[in-house]
Amino acid sequence: MTEPYVKLNIKNEVGYIEFFHPSHNSLPSSLLSELARTISNAGEDSNIKVIVLKSGGDRTFCAGASFEELVDINDEETGRVFFSGFANVINAMRKCPKFIIGRIQGKTVGGGVGLASATDYCMATKFAAIKLSELNVGIGPFVVGPAVQRKLGLSAMSQIAIDANSFYSAEWAQEKGLFTKVFKSTEELDEAVTAFTEKLCSYNPKAMSEMKTMFWRGTEDWDQLLIQRAKISGRLVLSNFTKDTLRQYK
Repeated sequence: MTEPYVKLNIKNEVGYIEFFHPSHNSLPSSLLSELARTISNAGEDSNIKVIVLKSGGDRTFCAGASFEELVDINDEETGRVFFSGFANVINAMRKCPKFIIGRIQGKTVGGGVGLASATDYCMATKFAAIKLSELNVGIGPFVVGPAVQRKLGLSAMSQIAIDANSFYSAEWAQEKGLFTKVFKSTEELDEAVTAFTEKLCSYNPKAMSEMKTMFWRGTEDWDQLLIQRAKISGRLVLSNFTKDTLRQYK
């Protein structure tokens, strides 16, 4: 696999949404837009009762924002638009009327932690360590912060946001509530995801939709909140500190 993609595959009434980028499943604007659109469309597809969010490859779920795109941001509006891409995906997941099950096969960083946190039920392998690395490059997890805090709590979220250079184990993430179950291998994870989602498909779709609305109560302001946070990130990415740091990665 060398070309980035977002694809939807429907099997036994489960919609499997998979994204991929050759650079450790990082997410440039184009993929973020396509991912948000695919999630919204799947939510309206009558052939789908439950959604699985997954990524291609073996050991990395998502490396977060595309550094190549970040280093080319030269004005606040471009920065706002880029970081709004993550906001739009999280809001699409939040507003989707169907349960979204996360399948996290490997490490996830920054925005990827936000995506995992925005799922309704999330399973992982023991390789799925997490890190909020944004402070390392002079910004912060502003856009994904509300989703991560909602799932892990303020204390755990602030811990990994401040300790931006450390990976936290999948077992730690399970203890804090991000992952529901942790498996020894991707094969075991996939077997569990398949069995779990197909069981969910036997339940009343209207009941699941009402439950999802209940679970996300109190997030109605996220359409505005996450865009406001995107503006903060878009401003900070222009700082000399961040520019110099990103050039090193490039």
